[in-house]
Amino acid sequence: LHRFLGISHERKLPSFARVPFTVWYKNRSRVGAVCKPPPQQVILAADTYHTYNYPEVAIAATEVLEAAGFQVAVAAVTEYGRPAFSKGMVDQARRTAREVLDAFSPYADKSLPIIFLEPSDLSMLIDDYEALLPDDERLPNIAQHCTSFEQFIAQQADAGTLNLTLTDAKRHIVLHGHCHQKALIGTAPAHRMLTLPPNYTLEELDTSCCGMAGSFGYEDEHYNISRQMAELKLWPGVRTATADTLIVAAGVSCRQQIKHGTERQALHPAEVLRMALV
Repeated sequence: LHRFLGISHERKLPSFARVPFTVWYKNRSRVGAVCKPPPQQVILAADTYHTYNYPEVAIAATEVLEAAGFQVAVAAVTEYGRPAFSKGMVDQARRTAREVLDAFSPYADKSLPIIFLEPSDLSMLIDDYEALLPDDERLPNIAQHCTSFEQFIAQQADAGTLNLTLTDAKRHIVLHGHCHQKALIGTAPAHRMLTLPPNYTLEELDTSCCGMAGSFGYEDEHYNISRQMAELKLWPGVRTATADTLIVAAGVSCRQQIKHGTERQALHPAEVLRMALV
């Protein structure tokens, strides 16, 4: 990997899950895991990582949404063009963007919420697709139906329509915000969602980029810079957290970087809310 792909010897690539999320979803649906068809359908946009490497995140999101009374359908695509776009492969990113809009157009036409787990994929659709497909008239309608998991749950809570029974146990959360999340959405929805359990407290680290940025932190030529960025505030902040504190980050790359430098397993917000269900 170092010789052919330029990946640092210091990094360990994420392993593939034994059962991808799509297989889990298909199998559980076949045996009738959902007893009553809930009234409103939502689309879960499970990206490549959360489908093949970290399906537990998509499973947690599915179970929370179903507990809240929604019928969850899985988006027909898992790739949103972020890796290609970040590497300057604009034509490939444009092809992917068009495929995503083809898949998402029927959802938006039915006014179905499209819920993203990965901030960099959501930002790709609501921010970068406009530059790739400036003349595609479907984009504005699709984009307005796209939301992060945290946004969707927070909006339901604010509207008084979130039907979840949550633990009254005490937990403290340390949150690291993803760069794209902070730039386009902010972390307020994450704060709102993560403190829905009445005795959960939250502290957001005053961090900038975690230093991972997709493949950047894996590359041998950038590894030292990646470490230096994480050592500015992220890793020290995580290291000072007590063992029973939940470390939370929505971004896959952020969680990988936290694990690499601190040996702490960071959770996606969906996992935290799933743990809080009673």
